[in-house]
Amino acid sequence: MNFIFKFLLLFSKLPLGILYVFSDFIFFVIYHLVGYRRKVVFTNLQNSFPTKSAAELKKIEKKFYRNFCDYIVETFKSFTISSNELRVRVQHINQDVYHEANAEKKNIILLAGHVFNWEWFNALATVVPQVNSYPVYRKVQSGFWEQKIRELRTHFGNQPLEAKEVVRHIFRNPNDGNSIYLFVADQTPHSSEVTFGLNFLNQKTPVFVGYDKLSTRMDLAFVYCDMKKVKRGFYQVNYYRIRPDGEKFVEHEVVKKFHQHLENTINKRPDNYLWSHRKWKYQNAIKIMG
Repeated sequence: MNFIFKFLLLFSKLPLGILYVFSDFIFFVIYHLVGYRRKVVFTNLQNSFPTKSAAELKKIEKKFYRNFCDYIVETFKSFTISSNELRVRVQHINQDVYHEANAEKKNIILLAGHVFNWEWFNALATVVPQVNSYPVYRKVQSGFWEQKIRELRTHFGNQPLEAKEVVRHIFRNPNDGNSIYLFVADQTPHSSEVTFGLNFLNQKTPVFVGYDKLSTRMDLAFVYCDMKKVKRGFYQVNYYRIRPDGEKFVEHEVVKKFHQHLENTINKRPDNYLWSHRKWKYQNAIKIMG
């Protein structure tokens, strides 16, 4: 494993222009030769966009695979990319929400979806006024790759937190406007963990609600990340404050509003979403949907 990682580390030092040549090759292999999860991808697209024609769905499918392959090489590049290059390649729009939350002395819960390339949020820690930045991740089975993922998320001063420890960490630390917690919040809960679901992309969708209890118990600032791929290797992220309809958030209000924002993002640029993910495999695990 260590030898493989050393090779990948050398690979990541290549310029992105060369890495995108590898991306084109990977695309040819997994799309044309292997057909990696093509049935899953097409079924997800078909169910999400029932009014689109087969030709339209095939076009989205093919563009998705190209973006997915770019994501693969860009993730490898994340191990060695500099903060200066990443700040050029990812524009963070509407940073006022960070200064506003800092002035209000409210920590931020940053909610993102699996929209390409969510791994490149890392340099955000270098441009916002908050002192602490905590990317939230889920453990993987391999201890070796668990360590490497943590190392990847520690770049640029980030302090990664495993998903099971993050809520406890937030409750135990001061809510003083100096911390950001980044959730990739469209994770699929295991069937044994499904407690709530909603209609998302025209389907019953069990959703992760771990961050929801924070919204009703603490006065935090919730911010949505609207990721946009401008062109190959360049992205924009626009940030939107999620606010309650009333004085305070009610149960599941943040969850619903996050998914409304995410659905809007996906509808505008459907090929940028992670369609190979089996997001709807537990859709019948809960009978009453919100």
